[in-house]
Amino acid sequence: EANLNDANFIGANLYEANLSEANLSGADLSETNMSGIYLSEANLEGAILTRANLSRANLSSCNLRGAQLSGCNLREASLSGADLTGADLSDADLSECDLTGAIGLMR
Repeated sequence: EANLNDANFIGANLYEANLSEANLSGADLSETNMSGIYLSEANLEGAILTRANLSRANLSSCNLRGAQLSGCNLREASLSGADLTGADLSDADLSECDLTGAIGLMR
């Protein structure tokens, strides 16, 4: 349960890292490689994830309220049960993404 709120990870390589239940609220993760990362039940409220690679990431039950996910690669990611209320998903790739039970998505 790491507290990494407002941290700067721009361009970092977090490939397959385990940050489940971490507090990353307000963190800047722009252009970060987070392919295969474990972020289940993490708090990413207001985080900036612009153009980040989140392919095959586990974001189940994650708080992504107000997060900036524009241009993100979310291919094959699990967002089951995630809260995406107010999140910006413009130009995000959601191909084969599991959105079962996700809330806050505009249809």
